[in-house]
Amino acid sequence: MLQTKLNTVLERPDAKTELDGSVTSCLAGATTPKVLKQSCILATNQKTNGVGKSDEFGCKWAILSGLIALEKKAKQNGANAVVNIVSYYKKNEVKNAETIECHAGNIIIGATLKGTYAKVAQ
Repeated sequence: MLQTKLNTVLERPDAKTELDGSVTSCLAGATTPKVLKQSCILATNQKTNGVGKSDEFGCKWAILSGLIALEKKAKQNGANAVVNIVSYYKKNEVKNAETIECHAGNIIIGATLKGTYAKVAQ
């Protein structure tokens, strides 16, 4: 198991092109803009092939893929944020205000995220 800081994922060049910035992502326990309305909870389980990749690189990619999936679904649901994001590997909820849990094996690297869609003040 690896703990990956969310800010290191968001600083990646591919994060800047894949995430359009219209949806705020907030980890559980982190400072969140004022929530005006919450809606459904969704989990995403993203995996990547770990062959030839460092665990760190694979984890950042899996987490970014999860954030992309959450952003897409948030926009489809009319939300401008995903709040209370937690690691949710094997349905074990782990809250951390700065990091996301990732699991790396010999072949597969994965991260499971769960969050709540919300409208937040801008």
